[in-house]
Amino acid sequence: MSELEAEYRLDYFEEEDFYRKQCPVTGAYFWTRDPDRETCGEPPADDYTFIDNPGFDEEYTLEEMREKFLSFFEEHDHERIDPYPVAANRWRDDVLLTQASIYDFQPLVTSGETPPPANPLTISQPCIRMQDIDNVGKTGRHTMAFEMMAHHAFNAREEAGDKYAYEGEVYWKDETVRLCDEFFESLGADISEITYIEDPWVGGGNAGPAFEVLYRGAELATLVFMSMKQDPDGDYELKDGNTYSPMDTYIVDTGYGLERWTWVSQGTPTVYEAVYPDMIAFLKENAGIEHTDEEEKLIHRAASMSGNLDIDEIDDLSTARAEIADELGVETEKLTSLLRPLEDIYAIADHCRTLAYMFGDGIVPSNVGTGYLARMVLRRTKRLVDNLGVDAPLDELVDMQAERLDYENRDTIRDIVRSEERKYRETLKRGSRRVRQLADDYAGSEESIPVDELIELYDSHGIQPDMVQEIAEERGASVDIPDDFYSLVADRHEQVKASEETTERDERLADLPETDKLYYDDQDRTEFEAVVLDVFEREEGYDVVLDQTMFYPEGGGQPADHGTLSTDDTTVEVSDVQIEGDVILHHTDEDPGKGEFVRGQLDVERRRRLMRHHTATHVIGHAIREVLGDHIRQAGASKGVDRSRLDVTHYERITREEVKQIELVANEFVMRNIPVKQEWPDRHDAEKKHGFDLYQGGIPPGEQIRLIHVGSDVQACGGTHVKRTGDIGSIKVLTTEPVQDGVERVVFAAGNAAIEATQRTEDALYDASEILDVNWEDVPATAERFFTEWKARGKTIDRLKTELAEVRATAGADEIDIGGASAVVQRLDGDADELRATANALVEDGTVAVLGSAAGGSAQFVVGVPDGVAINAGEVVGQLARKVGGGGGGPADFAQGGGPNVDALDETLEEAPDILRTVLNA
Repeated sequence: MSELEAEYRLDYFEEEDFYRKQCPVTGAYFWTRDPDRETCGEPPADDYTFIDNPGFDEEYTLEEMREKFLSFFEEHDHERIDPYPVAANRWRDDVLLTQASIYDFQPLVTSGETPPPANPLTISQPCIRMQDIDNVGKTGRHTMAFEMMAHHAFNAREEAGDKYAYEGEVYWKDETVRLCDEFFESLGADISEITYIEDPWVGGGNAGPAFEVLYRGAELATLVFMSMKQDPDGDYELKDGNTYSPMDTYIVDTGYGLERWTWVSQGTPTVYEAVYPDMIAFLKENAGIEHTDEEEKLIHRAASMSGNLDIDEIDDLSTARAEIADELGVETEKLTSLLRPLEDIYAIADHCRTLAYMFGDGIVPSNVGTGYLARMVLRRTKRLVDNLGVDAPLDELVDMQAERLDYENRDTIRDIVRSEERKYRETLKRGSRRVRQLADDYAGSEESIPVDELIELYDSHGIQPDMVQEIAEERGASVDIPDDFYSLVADRHEQVKASEETTERDERLADLPETDKLYYDDQDRTEFEAVVLDVFEREEGYDVVLDQTMFYPEGGGQPADHGTLSTDDTTVEVSDVQIEGDVILHHTDEDPGKGEFVRGQLDVERRRRLMRHHTATHVIGHAIREVLGDHIRQAGASKGVDRSRLDVTHYERITREEVKQIELVANEFVMRNIPVKQEWPDRHDAEKKHGFDLYQGGIPPGEQIRLIHVGSDVQACGGTHVKRTGDIGSIKVLTTEPVQDGVERVVFAAGNAAIEATQRTEDALYDASEILDVNWEDVPATAERFFTEWKARGKTIDRLKTELAEVRATAGADEIDIGGASAVVQRLDGDADELRATANALVEDGTVAVLGSAAGGSAQFVVGVPDGVAINAGEVVGQLARKVGGGGGGPADFAQGGGPNVDALDETLEEAPDILRTVLNA
């Protein structure tokens, strides 16, 4: 019996004469108008019955279906809102990609902390679900990129009063199901064929009853009623094994898959023909794929059963495909060879749309986070394109989808794809060596190369598993690729790591009021008066709490203010300022006294330097976007008194010419002396007007957020700033460097710090000009000339060393017969290069070389052995080196080593012939 059975017994179901049944195939409980229906409508209980038999009165394109849905809900008193980006980490820090429309409103709206942008509302939200990547192309219905059409209502229980940002009930379960039925009817669906499957939803500590809505074998909607929270004493035990109890807020969270609704309206074999008709036709023609009428019929018949290939529901894809082939009366190999190229084409089309969403919304490929996920999709797509023999450039294929999605940054998207392809080729060259080595390790053994090794090869080198399989089989090793390989890889990177900081709020602060933040009222003010509310002793010094303060606490990449607090009797130094909740703590060296009246004085020079650098961070971020493109996103920042840094997402190294252009744009901003303004608008109003680029520096809480305007640049920011850009003085980029692949660091200085940095550079230049005895303008040319001459002298020295070695090899040393081979044993007090060159010259003449040297204050040996002489040079060097208190080794033909006992060098060389004979005869 369903754990939430009472929650599913709706008045609407009773009014409409629904029947509650249990599916004999899946075991799920479901509701239907059809008294004779036995199965729930979901594969494997039922196949798709709309293929070549569309489920609605008319065929719809994606655009037409989207508008039909949104208009329907507008007519039913919902407000249409614009979709959010697919990069959910633009407005929340706990996830990477937008996987459902409810992500747009988590966690602030769903928790009741802030109101929704409208209530009720309707939206069509682009989403990306990486966990579906291995199903794409196979099941006929899965797409990694999709739009979730939705309607939402945010409710709060009456007894909660005004505790939350919204009150009362908008509508709940009955109205949600009624609206679903009516939308089906508006399309001409036979609503007697609809089934509502009971499937409780759990996630993120919340839960609630939910319906999966099935029509003709396809799940077209999910209706979630988020109304419970995890509670060890809760009355409801759900499928995750936890217990839950009702919460004060309860939310209608629906999802209608745009692509599937369009598919059912057209009745095409798979969802892909309905979503990507032009691209699929292009790829088929390019790859030379044609089918006979008989093959087309078989493809359509197989498509109706493709829902049974969901890797999340089956144990083995090959077995499931064989069962379908058996039911169709064809050989498995024939069906596989017919469908596999089509599945690859479907995946390419879907992946290109995914990449267009990602790059269009500003994601830049890298080794972490959303950047890693984008790189994974691109490399898999590239492999599919190459395997299929499609000769169209990948950037052209992605651009086809970017154009369809109306992205304006298509040139940047193509640049990113081309750059990533180049990096991928370089990575493959390096990684292939590792694959061959690993294959040799497992060759001839009964053990397959482990899945963890496959994932690591992909993670570190971008090597696709089928490529590993090819190389491994050539070298006698085996590989078993799991059907959900790419999902496993995505799982490694899709979860955002929780903060390791678990510091609990100091209980002593619980009863203290919020500190009044004077630094927002007048950022130029550096003195103030306050009352000491409390003083807490620390291991070193004290934490002082004031009723109000001008001291800015560390936060948002800006260090804390320093200064003093003074009473009539004492002055204490403020060396750090932190904020816990709403209470600001001033770290001092002495106790100013609880209840005392104090005068605060900021370190004026430090505050002004920090203000210049913080505003300069906004300016230089704007300049970087102007020069490099709108894909630039802040990936980290740190402001200082002498220099600051800004980390940005970018797919190439920043060139010197680009740095110069960034400086020019930034300083033009400074010279225009633009006012720096702050405002505190409603969060939703700010997001609607300025978008989610507001949150470059982090995501602030609360209904009202502080915005800093520097000309056209607008960001949410809690730091201190100058009044006008002219107050910055100047901005100088000091260095740029890669922090990681896909993230560039720009280090810069502002104001006096910029002048000081420039002076340091000039000092170095003038010092160089004095040393070189030339004017400073001539330093580069002179340095280049000296360097060229130095390299030439080095080559001459190397040549002379080689010639000297050859002379030494042919004169002054007697050859020793060691039993069928000749050897030279000689002390030569030269450096390592001379020893190696002399040894090589002897070996080229067919002579075994044993050379010793005392240069550098230690005994060193080099041993060289010609081809065909059965002496192991490494073994000889090992014995010689041990006699001088050291060690050494190397390959059989050339080795070197040594030790600290120089006094034993000559004696050891005298023993060398015997050692050679011993090793030769061993």
